[in-house]
Amino acid sequence: MSDTAPSLLVVSAHAGDFVWRAGGAIAAAADRGERATVVCLSYGERGESASQWLQGKSLEEIKDIRRSEAEAAAAALGADIEFLDLGDYPLVESPEAVARLVEVYRRVQPTVVLTHPLADPYNGDHPAAARMALQARVLAQAIGVPHADGRVPTKDEIIGAPPVFFFEPHQSEQSDFKPNVLLDITSAFPRKRAAMECLPAQKHMWAYYTDLAVRRGVQVKRNAGPNLGLPHDTMGEAYVRYFPQVTGVLS
Repeated sequence: MSDTAPSLLVVSAHAGDFVWRAGGAIAAAADRGERATVVCLSYGERGESASQWLQGKSLEEIKDIRRSEAEAAAAALGADIEFLDLGDYPLVESPEAVARLVEVYRRVQPTVVLTHPLADPYNGDHPAAARMALQARVLAQAIGVPHADGRVPTKDEIIGAPPVFFFEPHQSEQSDFKPNVLLDITSAFPRKRAAMECLPAQKHMWAYYTDLAVRRGVQVKRNAGPNLGLPHDTMGEAYVRYFPQVTGVLS
């Protein structure tokens, strides 16, 4: 693996997931001058586009709409975005899909990965995305795993072992989501809100995820200790770190 600047990779099952669940982390990374890349495995064209179906739009029209919305949202956050167009409801896991993700990992060289948690009883696409993201992370580290065109990767193309953080599902309690990382997104939240407003097909989510950021912000302050001087209107996002943290100092 080559020495790289900080690089955030977000693996999102559908075209809107990255905004609701990780928009603050993405915008904060971009504000620090880091590269942020979102890969959407599907457009959410079947399961998250009810309003367009009710208007009589075709499948391809809906894909175009969702792509445009997601591109606008990514731009609002300061992120690059790409689409694998694997289909949704269901999002089907396959060696071919994982191989395409391996190519993304090797190209992006992430130092941090964000994706869905491994449990979500309401939407099987989300755990499927997480499983593929984790498998691709492992394969992208192996020099013996060739590129899609059969080439053996160079030592600069294989990746290290970036930490993986699961972002919060829509119904946390039912998904047994117990965050162990709370992220202060106060300064980044206006960009997250602007990105949410790029997704009018899911306008009902705007207030939900604003309220969630307020609640997580309260927990950020509660767990940060008394001396940080965090503002009253602190906003937050919650994550679960999947692999152990390696450190020489406990803090």
